Amino acid sequence: MTPEQAAALTEYPELQRLIDLRGAGWMFLPTVVDGELVEVHGVRTWPEGWADALRVRYTTDAAGLRNDHTGGVTWQREGTLTEVIDGLIALPAPSDRLAPRLVIARRPLPWTA
Repeated sequence: MTPEQAAALTEYPELQRLIDLRGAGWMFLPTVVDGELVEVHGVRTWPEGWADALRVRYTTDAAGLRNDHTGGVTWQREGTLTEVIDGLIALPAPSDRLAPRLVIARRPLPWTA
């Protein structure tokens, strides 16, 4: 771990949750505007076209969702980084009989404000 990463984790311990997701196969893409990181998007894909997604603007402003193979949203949560990641981690794999399957929206709520 670099000194910069250690300093970031000291200041924002919630970032460890993103590191844990990366270790579980998530991919992350930063959004940088005028040289400043403004948000991070993450995605984990599942067999048969399912995907989980995460948007983080700050430790208190995050959103997550799961889409089925048709793009229908079957689970969605907004809240703190910890709340959203806890929700994503608690989601059963899409193939699990207890996984959410009911489409609650045809596309996610806008993630822009």
